[in-house]
Amino acid sequence: MNAAEIESIYRTESRRVFATLVRLLRDFDSAEEAMHDAFAAAMKQWPDCHPAIDPKVQVPLTLREVCGMTTEEIARAFLVPPATMAQRIVRGKAKIRDAGIPYVLPSLSDIPQRLESVLSVIYLVFNEGYSASSGESLTRADLCDEAIRLARLLMELLPDPEVMGLLALMLLHESRRAARLSVRGDIIVLEDQDRRRWDRELIDEGVRLVEQSLRSKRFGAYTIQAAISAVHSEAATAAATDWAQIVALYDVLMRADPSPVVELNRAVAIAMRDDVATGLAIIDDILERGDLQAYYLAHSARGEFLRRLGKQREARCAFEQALALTTHDSERRFLRAKLDSLGQAASGQ
Repeated sequence: MNAAEIESIYRTESRRVFATLVRLLRDFDSAEEAMHDAFAAAMKQWPDCHPAIDPKVQVPLTLREVCGMTTEEIARAFLVPPATMAQRIVRGKAKIRDAGIPYVLPSLSDIPQRLESVLSVIYLVFNEGYSASSGESLTRADLCDEAIRLARLLMELLPDPEVMGLLALMLLHESRRAARLSVRGDIIVLEDQDRRRWDRELIDEGVRLVEQSLRSKRFGAYTIQAAISAVHSEAATAAATDWAQIVALYDVLMRADPSPVVELNRAVAIAMRDDVATGLAIIDDILERGDLQAYYLAHSARGEFLRRLGKQREARCAFEQALALTTHDSERRFLRAKLDSLGQAASGQ
């Protein structure tokens, strides 16, 4: 904050500050002296930039302290052990304390430079709601609704293409919520869902936002993910899915925001476009590198591909690995059903 900005604040706020101080101190001279001292201190201190907090700490700390997510939930979102995430959060708090970084609301002019972290927080809150890390229910509607509400508010403040992309992504996923679980609460995978239960109003809004963001030519990873979800949403049946387009979009996403999870999802799309063996080979490469070894969905996808290839024993091992990596009731029931389909219940689980 420069001197001109501080002077502007002084002109617009000093009378209000003075009135408050008079009410508190009950003395005009003392109030005026305190006000001038405060602004003099501000002139000296405000121009200093506080030490930047690493986004790897900013986002988990916000999720923990502002959004109320548990350390275990945050660790799952970042694919790290809970102990690692706990240490990261503790270090972040210590840095804020030691550097004297104030908790203040950013001005509108600050929002663009903080947008990436804000979008990440909203996205991870939604993900925890859409696929809860623990408990009996796979979804938490309260978190999904709150993330969508925050994205809508953010879009009013800053109609940026990536804000549109994130909102579109969440709306398109949310449109399928009712079809994702059976009456008993068991998982129904995308290809087996009753598409008549998808919310067409949310789909239409999501698709419009994707198209608007793409037309801006300033879009990023959230918009690309939303475009992938839109292709799924516009397919009348699972068999009608345009897998070639989805693979092409994953290729773009890998260039824009590469990660092992994106690579895994791309492998699944390639398996659907080409053949299962090709997709399986890509997943094996990911796991052999050491990536996603603790990610149950990687082992679950591998087990499904092995099952489709008739490799029952290897499929069983993969599903058992996946089962050992999740504590969520719905996910465990899903994996046990996969094991049962191989002709033998999972023993000792």
